[in-house]
Order: sequence, then C-alpha cells, then structure tokens
Amino acid sequence: MAERGRPRAFDKDAALHKAMRVFWTSGYEGASVSELAQAMGINKPSLYAAFGCKEALFREAIELYEKEEGAPVGAALEAGRTARGAIETALRVNARCYTNPDNPRGCMVVVSALAGSPENNPVCSFLADSRRESEESFRRRVARGIAEGDVPESADAGRVAAFYATVMNGLSIQARDGATVDALERVVDSAMAAWDAIAR
Repeated sequence: MAERGRPRAFDKDAALHKAMRVFWTSGYEGASVSELAQAMGINKPSLYAAFGCKEALFREAIELYEKEEGAPVGAALEAGRTARGAIETALRVNARCYTNPDNPRGCMVVVSALAGSPENNPVCSFLADSRRESEESFRRRVARGIAEGDVPESADAGRVAAFYATVMNGLSIQARDGATVDALERVVDSAMAAWDAIAR
C-alpha cells in the first residue's frame, strides 16, 4: 500500500537550527516569516505545514536553544563542588557563549523579546517564564549549598539567585552591545566578589 501524502522534502531539524539563528539575531518581532522561510530553504506553505505558525516555530527554536546552549550552564550548576563555584562557573560559561564569534551575540532568550507589541504578549510571557526558570535553577543550587553546608543557613536563596540571574541577563545585553569576553569576565569577577555579603 502506498504511503499517504508527500514526504517532507527538507530536514526539519536542520531547518529549525537555521530558524533559531534568525530569531537569535533579529528577535521574535524582527524575524519575518519570509526571512525565516528563506533561511530555512523552504517556502512559506512548507513552514506552516511543518511548524504550524511563526510563534510555534519560535517556541521550538527556544527549546532547541535551551537544550543546546543551556546544557553547559546546567552541567556547571550540577557539577560545581560549592554553590559559589557552580554559579561562578555558570556565569563564566555564559560570558564565553554570549561572545562566541560563531554565534549571534548574547542570550537568545534575553534578546528575543524584552518588549513587543500587545499581540505578541504570549511570546513575551513565554520568554519571561524561561528567564524565571533560569533564576530558579540558581535558587535550587544555592538551596543545595545551604543543605550541604557551603552556604550559610541564614542565606536567602531567592535573593542570591535573583542577584546572579540579573548579572547573567546583564552579561547578555553587554555582549549584544559589543562587550568582549574579557570585559564580561571582569563583570563576573566583581559579581563574585560580592558573594559573601549577598549570601550572608
């Protein structure tokens, strides 16, 4: 019996990687469907058939970004012997990733849609949730440090996480504005110098 429908004539994973880079460079609103389809090497009907709509494509691109670009950060948080060391390593990993010359600059989640038109509020909310999850991963690591004894029991894990998540987001904006990895590393140096006061 013959298979129904026409087989997809493109590699969906490869096309998604290309779409990710367009969104990463131009942001959600800045990336037109025409630009996305051209970068992906497909026509608009094929884009809609494979991904549904621009927003659905964007959400898949963000998931791919977090899986690939976020993996080293997650590994740093998990592997660090202390909460301080884990968060410092995570920040330095991000400083290098945000300035990698092979990629668009900054964090895709941070730079994609900090502001947008009202009709794109669901996308802005989706990205805000993603940023909050990054902060929550820092909070969990600090809470683990409290449980393991390398962070004072009196520390407010949420306060520590909020500070370092803000630093992380700031690194992305600085990278987007052209900061070098050395400049970002110096920001991390300053942020980590504040650890004892913040974690007290």
